[in-house]
Amino acid sequence: MAGGSKMDTQNHKKARAEQLRGPQVEEKNKMAHISYSQLSMFSECPKHWQLIYIDKASVFEPSIYLVFGSAMHTTLQTYLDTMYRDTIKSADSLDLPQLLQKNLSEEFLKSKKQCGKNPCTQSQLTEFFQDGVNIIDFFKKNRNKYFSKKWELLGCEFPLNVEIKGKLRFIGFIDVILRNVQSGRIKIIDIKTSTRGWRDKEKKDKTKTSQVLLYKYFYSKKYNVPINTVDVEYFIVKRKLWENSDFPQKRVQLFSPASGTISVKRTLDSLSKFVFEAFDEEGKKIVKEHEATPNKNSCRWCEFNQTKYCDKGIK
Repeated sequence: MAGGSKMDTQNHKKARAEQLRGPQVEEKNKMAHISYSQLSMFSECPKHWQLIYIDKASVFEPSIYLVFGSAMHTTLQTYLDTMYRDTIKSADSLDLPQLLQKNLSEEFLKSKKQCGKNPCTQSQLTEFFQDGVNIIDFFKKNRNKYFSKKWELLGCEFPLNVEIKGKLRFIGFIDVILRNVQSGRIKIIDIKTSTRGWRDKEKKDKTKTSQVLLYKYFYSKKYNVPINTVDVEYFIVKRKLWENSDFPQKRVQLFSPASGTISVKRTLDSLSKFVFEAFDEEGKKIVKEHEATPNKNSCRWCEFNQTKYCDKGIK
């Protein structure tokens, strides 16, 4: 990941929370569902998906990156919700550092309860809190460059629940969704936390960028909105800035991946392959052994690598 951090931009709250809650949610609701995080996991390594969703195995280690990502998401979404549903003045009057501290504390305790141990040290929590304060300071000073009243808020954590095959459904939550007041165009925004932003490697990773393409397609399908009127964007906030840089640096990086017909079709083809190989005609998971597909990048951070669950990963 950017800046050498292993989980900053990949496993924020929805991705990992889905991995932790997915099987339990399905059992409770008796409803099979898939998400972007499942597709991403299966695309990288079908065996990894099997271990989580079929075998219900987990050796997950808690992380400050997950705690911080969740807390920062909630903090920024609270600001935007207040700004669009009330006034900019009301949003600016929010004590965001205090709110971030509260959200960090709640996410810390939640993670500790889930995993049975502290997700990070006090010094890490302090460092990440200060990083968050720096992000908030930049965001508030430059907010008008990214969010204005030319748009109206359709929702934060906007739910998508669309039938795919049999009883199988796609479920997702859009971080921020806006509609342009004049043109009516829709903008789907996914917030990412990162150490120093996305480099070319992350931008070219189709597995990573397919998330907003899925949201674009399913939003268009569910609400009968022309897909060519839906734009997508990653709103990436950086904890750190490069030292001794010759250029001015920003705490926010915007990235809009290619999202035309070809790009959306490529993502849907990956989704179709996943559904065909992992689910039957009724939409139930097929219980079978999936092959591991060792890859240097995915194996490097896989919690099952070189454990009793999988000895095929690359060290």
